[in-house]
Amino acid sequence: MATPTPLIRLHAADNVLIAREALALGQQLPELGLRIRAQVPAGHKIAARRIAAGETVKKYDAVIGVASRDIEAGEHVHGHNLALVDFDRDPGFGEDVRPVDYLPEDQRAKFLGIVRPDGRVATRNFIGILSSVNCSSTVIKQIAAHFTPERLAAYPNVDGVVAFAQTSGCGMSSPSLHFDVLRRTIAGYARHPNLAGVLIVGLGCERNQVADLVSSQGLEPGGHLHTLVMQDTGGTRATIAAGIAAIESMLPRANDVKRVPVSASHLKIGLECGGSDGFSGISANPALGAAMDILVRHGGTAILSETPEIHGVEYLLTRRAVTPAVGQKLLDRLAWWEEYTRGHNGQFNGVVGPGNQAGGLANIFEKSLGSAMKGGTTPLQAVYEYAEPITQAGFVFMDSPGYDPVASTGQIASGANLICFTTGRGSMFGSKPAPTIKLASNTPMFTRLEEDMDINCGLVLDGELSVPQMGQRIFEHILRAASGHPTKSELLGLGDHEFVPWHLGIVS
Repeated sequence: MATPTPLIRLHAADNVLIAREALALGQQLPELGLRIRAQVPAGHKIAARRIAAGETVKKYDAVIGVASRDIEAGEHVHGHNLALVDFDRDPGFGEDVRPVDYLPEDQRAKFLGIVRPDGRVATRNFIGILSSVNCSSTVIKQIAAHFTPERLAAYPNVDGVVAFAQTSGCGMSSPSLHFDVLRRTIAGYARHPNLAGVLIVGLGCERNQVADLVSSQGLEPGGHLHTLVMQDTGGTRATIAAGIAAIESMLPRANDVKRVPVSASHLKIGLECGGSDGFSGISANPALGAAMDILVRHGGTAILSETPEIHGVEYLLTRRAVTPAVGQKLLDRLAWWEEYTRGHNGQFNGVVGPGNQAGGLANIFEKSLGSAMKGGTTPLQAVYEYAEPITQAGFVFMDSPGYDPVASTGQIASGANLICFTTGRGSMFGSKPAPTIKLASNTPMFTRLEEDMDINCGLVLDGELSVPQMGQRIFEHILRAASGHPTKSELLGLGDHEFVPWHLGIVS
């Protein structure tokens, strides 16, 4: 690997460079013929040459905006002198589709998974408690709280009893998109392979009736799935007691499992990024994309989401769509988002969060360029709506907001059995029943937050590993985590409060 330089050139056609480290006003970089004209934080952009007002600014050989005034070489390029200007892009359906060199089944990587009776494969073994409505959330939390580590000691193969409380289920229009999405999300968790048993608890008078929820989603009550309704059971304390008894009846069967070697083709990985910085699109995101290319070759599934965070670079995905219909479905979801966010100061309007801006990302186009890299380079096989069951292997897209807990909840409901989460600022996130692996984009942040971060992708920036080498390391880490090796967020106990179904529409 070459010795790292103070500035990173991502593409020969770019007119901005990326500061590998903080740069001082007046600092001379004779090897580049530049004098730095401002205090520039690490991860931010520097003009590689003079950029005239109105001229396009390019990063990764892609337009991220236009200069709002003349910018001199060596000047800091950010929101103060970079304007976001939208423009038409050719979707080029399928033009960049390349064949995948799939590995034969006997050559595919293995991990130690839990094979359910119906053939589905789990990476964890929880019992889950779901609420049909906010009004039963306290009850399910108290049922779960009863099952302390001491009480579960007799069941060493059970990873825990977790309550998935939520804040909706009533005071909402029905039928409605919000109502459908909520039910689809709850059902996705109820049938998730990582849940060995499920209890659904309702109040009794809510719009999201437990019996209707179960029947409408094709769920089957029985040994795996139990239901309780508080108004029928006798109230709060009686329902807690009945819930504890129901879980106790599930525990012996849930514990009767063992991990066995299974193909990596059973892995479905949700791809997330949050608290991004200017390095996310240079190290963590492309390295995760390289890992997903490996996963797809081994028959697995990579799930890209966060629709507002592909805004402006959607053509990079439509050009990889296996059919025009798949590409058009992605464009249709973006058109829906444009209407959904019209008149609101959502991220879809181009503005990114304060953490992203502080990290060097000026607008949504710049963030999207990095975000899309998580999906690697293989063909886009299918596009799904939020929490819709994912049945197609390979690289797919699931529509979701950019808000990480909501996006991850939808991916898990769709069937993701593990989440890979890249961050440049240091997102503290975990998820259940599917664990989260967190990938740091830079070494200083990884070192500062090592208790929360699983993988240091800053080694790419440091010149110690190439992106493909980092991708291989991530893939191997995924296999270990899927085999039961605890992630940092699991060691910290995160994941009990990150079940956040997407709320759409009015509250009445």
